Amino acid sequence: MRVLSRKYLGVLAAGSAVLAGALLTPATASAEAAAPPPAHAGFDYQIGGAYTPPAGVGVVSRDHSAPPAPGLYNICYINAFQAQPGAEDEWDEDLLLRDDEGNVVYDTDWNEALLDISTGDKRQRIAAKIGSWIDGCRDKGFQAIEPDNYDSYSRSNELLSSADAQAFIRLLSERSHADGLAIAQKNTVELAADRADNGLDFAVAEECGMYDECGEYTAAFGDHVIVIEYTDEGLSKACAGWGGTLSIVRRDLDVAPVGSSGYVRETC
Repeated sequence: MRVLSRKYLGVLAAGSAVLAGALLTPATASAEAAAPPPAHAGFDYQIGGAYTPPAGVGVVSRDHSAPPAPGLYNICYINAFQAQPGAEDEWDEDLLLRDDEGNVVYDTDWNEALLDISTGDKRQRIAAKIGSWIDGCRDKGFQAIEPDNYDSYSRSNELLSSADAQAFIRLLSERSHADGLAIAQKNTVELAADRADNGLDFAVAEECGMYDECGEYTAAFGDHVIVIEYTDEGLSKACAGWGGTLSIVRRDLDVAPVGSSGYVRETC
């Protein structure tokens, strides 16, 4: 995320409810088509905490620790390229990216250690762990995956490359599709043109209105682009250019649940 969702926003309470009729077993999941979210549907971004979606919402994105919203198209958010703050010990030491002096490389905005996707072996090992989370999303009844921090290579002090990121996202795409799930490209507009080769089905683009990037996403993904803005200006620009074709929402920077201090949700 450019502004916010590089960061995983808290541990959400796990729930037992799953989308009725949507639970897929491994045997049936691989036979299902991975359909992206419907274009221009009402959208709500709930990665900071799950709550009852507002009227008119058909698509919701929630953290992988949360249950999906019954009856809607649900996207499962996963921090796929970086470790959670303070969760370095959940990864093998050699899977954390290190500089020439052996120090772990961090995304300093969110205090998240970058994962080392620089070799095929490491990518496979990291993908195996992330893949178990993807399987969990499938089992809960989500329809799609939103793997965050695709652009972490740009914060790696040139220790990682865009080729590394794309090789890794292809592993996640394969796992998602095998589970019958669609998979999003999160931000990283510079790689949008490669979306077909990377197996990516739709885009989740933060602040593409603010930064005049929405057209670059639609050139690659058509109308299957979900836009999240964090300012009045960004929302105004996104709605003026794309309000009739794309799913667009403005949220507060903390993506707070409804009823919380600072909660903001606006649409075109």
